[in-house]
Amino acid sequence: MMMKIGEKHAGNGSLVGKSQLPLGEKHQANDKPEANGKAEVPQSRRQMGKEIQRHNQEADQWLVINRKVYDVTSWADRHPGGRRVLNHYAGEDATDVFRAMHLELDIARLYLKPLLIGELAPGEPSQERNKNAQLVKDFQELRKTLEAMNMFSASLGFFSLHLIQILILEALAWLMLWHFGNGWPITICISFLLTISQAQSSFLQHDTGHLSIFKKSKWNHLMHRFVMCHLKGLSVKWWNHRHFQHHIKPNIYPKDPDIDVGPLFLVGDLQPIKYGKKKIKYIDYGKQHLYFYMVALPLLMPVYFNLQSMQVMYLGRYWRVLATCNVEQSFFNDWFTGHLNFQIEHHLFPTMPRHNYQKVAPLVRSLCAKHGLQYVNKPILKAFGDIVRSLKKSAALWMDAYYET
Repeated sequence: MMMKIGEKHAGNGSLVGKSQLPLGEKHQANDKPEANGKAEVPQSRRQMGKEIQRHNQEADQWLVINRKVYDVTSWADRHPGGRRVLNHYAGEDATDVFRAMHLELDIARLYLKPLLIGELAPGEPSQERNKNAQLVKDFQELRKTLEAMNMFSASLGFFSLHLIQILILEALAWLMLWHFGNGWPITICISFLLTISQAQSSFLQHDTGHLSIFKKSKWNHLMHRFVMCHLKGLSVKWWNHRHFQHHIKPNIYPKDPDIDVGPLFLVGDLQPIKYGKKKIKYIDYGKQHLYFYMVALPLLMPVYFNLQSMQVMYLGRYWRVLATCNVEQSFFNDWFTGHLNFQIEHHLFPTMPRHNYQKVAPLVRSLCAKHGLQYVNKPILKAFGDIVRSLKKSAALWMDAYYET
């Protein structure tokens, strides 16, 4: 593969390759540069940052990982997590999110190698814009500590029991239907069993999708397909493309699809104002906080997400502590939420087996306290109430924008 640099952009920043290559030369397959005469050696290190930041479009994507600069434009459509994941970090430093989302780094680096176009010069600041450098360093040290503690090693017994629970519930529902028929009392009882089974299946496919059970990615992928496709009837590709965007840009509109559930609901501060100014009113969003639990529970997963999944299948053929909070730990809360009551730990360490979140939480809390970051841990009922209060706030923002003259 021939990597060409500088055909679209004249370099004005300090990229340094293995042989101190200036930007604007092109790499051939043997890693030897071929001067094209179009680029000049940059004079300012600050310009280098601007140069990388300019490559942030869908058709022109550069990113930095461990101070190496990669042109991922041609790879984006083949990225297993979807092209939007790369586009969300184009022009930025993706070191920590790359480490967080990949299990077998050696294999991932094989794919990165032909995309390498240079390195940041010694002393060149990274593209970690608007981030606390000491916090980033302390977080990376925390990850090394947790790796030494084997916190990323899964208990196969834990997950085996989880799968057995699901299979028993599914089998029990079918046996009841076969033996007792389909009267209303039986239908209600079966619906209750299958609701629990499907919820627990969602948590198990979430574990496999994050590669947190097996040490080899391929076994996680196989298990993910079994749970997602056979037990839930949803598309693996749809989940990967949607959920990984959520993890790399959590609660950032419009990059996080989990907070973009229009036209059913408007969430956050930006989306309601956008809809209001454009006079968009599919339903009365001013009352969305009143009907959330009546609509979201019966429709969001079985209707909205299933429709999105089918759209991907038939049409497509185929980390931030301040942005989240925890729900208090208890046996019930852990089971009821699939350990996603540890939202902070999960978003910092997506590939960590969930049964270890409780063990690492004190270390994460200490890191937050050291840097003056708020570590929110609330009762589960307050968390449910906060959802409604947040929707009510968004509804007020929409109404102000919609009815302003």
